[in-house]
Amino acid sequence: MSGTSEGPMPAADLIGPAVTESNTKASPGTGAPPYSSAFGAAPLAMAVVDREGLVTGANSALADLLGTAPGELAGAVAADLVDLTSDTRTWHAYLEVLRGRQARLRCTRRLKHPDGHFLWAQVTVAPLTGEERGGVLLSVTDVSAHRELQARLRHLQMHDPVTRLPNRTLFFERLSAALEEESYDDSGATGRIGLCYLDLDGFKAINDTLGHRIGDTLLAAVAERLTQCAEEAGHARSSPPLVARLGGDEFALLVENSTGTEQLADLAESVLESLRAPFDISGRRLSVSASIGVVERQAAGTTPTALMQAADTTLYWAKADGKDRWTLFDPERNAHRMTRQALASTLRPAIERGEFALEYQPLVSMEDGLLRGVEALVRWKHPQFGVLAPNRFIGLAEEDGSIVPLGRWVLATACRQARAWQVTHPDEPPIFVSVNVAVRQVWDSDLVADVARILDETGLAPHLLQLELTESAVMGSAGRPLQALQALSDMGVRIAIDDFGTGYSNLAYLSRLPVSVLKLDGSFVRGFQYESDNNTAAAPPNPADEVVVEAMIQLAHRLGLTVTAECVETLAQASRLRRIGCDTGQGWLYSRPVSPDRISELLGVQV
Repeated sequence: MSGTSEGPMPAADLIGPAVTESNTKASPGTGAPPYSSAFGAAPLAMAVVDREGLVTGANSALADLLGTAPGELAGAVAADLVDLTSDTRTWHAYLEVLRGRQARLRCTRRLKHPDGHFLWAQVTVAPLTGEERGGVLLSVTDVSAHRELQARLRHLQMHDPVTRLPNRTLFFERLSAALEEESYDDSGATGRIGLCYLDLDGFKAINDTLGHRIGDTLLAAVAERLTQCAEEAGHARSSPPLVARLGGDEFALLVENSTGTEQLADLAESVLESLRAPFDISGRRLSVSASIGVVERQAAGTTPTALMQAADTTLYWAKADGKDRWTLFDPERNAHRMTRQALASTLRPAIERGEFALEYQPLVSMEDGLLRGVEALVRWKHPQFGVLAPNRFIGLAEEDGSIVPLGRWVLATACRQARAWQVTHPDEPPIFVSVNVAVRQVWDSDLVADVARILDETGLAPHLLQLELTESAVMGSAGRPLQALQALSDMGVRIAIDDFGTGYSNLAYLSRLPVSVLKLDGSFVRGFQYESDNNTAAAPPNPADEVVVEAMIQLAHRLGLTVTAECVETLAQASRLRRIGCDTGQGWLYSRPVSPDRISELLGVQV
């Protein structure tokens, strides 16, 4: 495209001297082709191209469109005029049309006008009909206005109307493109990608109290600061991070070809610092902060979904860790979270499949060292993660309510086993079994009815069953929980407070509760400064530790309660506990949790 338009020419001249008898059929008595008038008057830009790809004639509309004189088009290479050689696929298709092997070619090209502006042209190439004609007809339509309208509509579709930032759709489009291998396969690319995913702290309160208009204005102001942070971060780079609003008060800063976690950390810190300054919105001084999840990793092998899941998880950590901070994605922490989710999703089916088992830890009399009872401890024999201790899944069971069926199974199994020991060892004093009970079991099930039914089915005497509840649960009991505890106590079942001393420690309140046993938390026993077991001097004892424990034991005894010490690990600890009046001990000194068969071996034997 070169030169300037010289205005319309006579119709006969538009065909040009190259239009001869060999490629056009003239009307009788004239030298002009019969269609020359229509060709010249047509508003559609057209040219006739021979089999060699040369223009044999063109109308003024094409000359005007290309910014040249009609006469200069004759003999020109048609493919060069409308840029059909810039990509291999289009060029080959064009040649196929010229050779008569393809019916039509239609494509859109971006052309540069001689005056410097660009235009979008839709190019159509089709064979001329009639064997005597040969060649093809090239037609060109200016679709620039249509393309501009499409571009405007796409911009509206891909940008947030409040902040004018790229929206979620455009963000994921850019993210997907950045993760394609071609985008980081050149020598100048780092092959890494980074993401700061942020959520405003306290924005909902502002939006709810001051209204959406103020909220939207605040979001727009936040967007401006984020854009400024991105531009400053991009000064040392070829392009700044992409800032997008993903919805609500969530924003993202995408760093393509990141250089490492330090770069993302600097960006996140600059964003936090920028947002800490108050905003002046409609005469109001508003303050917000942000929590940011930061992810930085190799682009290879990463998907948009995986990256966003990691960012979302890390944002949650930042919120949970105290807000107004950024947190870097930690694979180990995420693996723990994923394991927790996997356990939660399979907990109920595992109960139905019978994946749980009980072990029993001896409760030994401090006075004579004989076995008095056992505590039933549940284990999950997970097919993937192996044998899991209660601290790995009891919390999950309490959250989703599966503690009710699980607790019912533990209670029935433990009572059945206690009765079995009694039957198989009739000459030994029967031992009691202690079962842990969660507060949710009291609220979400009829615990009293469950216990009564299980005792009846197993034939176990009520006084040989002990139910353990945590101190925080028992001390705050009122209403239904207190009624349930009283009914169980009236039935003859023993009630024990587990981990005593870690919660309210309101000993006076114990007189109003149907409790018969206190289990001292292991921290009291571990805190003893005691002589070593080989009678050599160790650290000097701390009298205060012993005074506190002794006072608790004496007061419990005056209230008619017995005391069990947890986590007894050495003879010296046992000796001191026995000296200050503790009734029962539990811990590795006597035995770890063991199978029912091992408990059978300990019956009647001094442990």
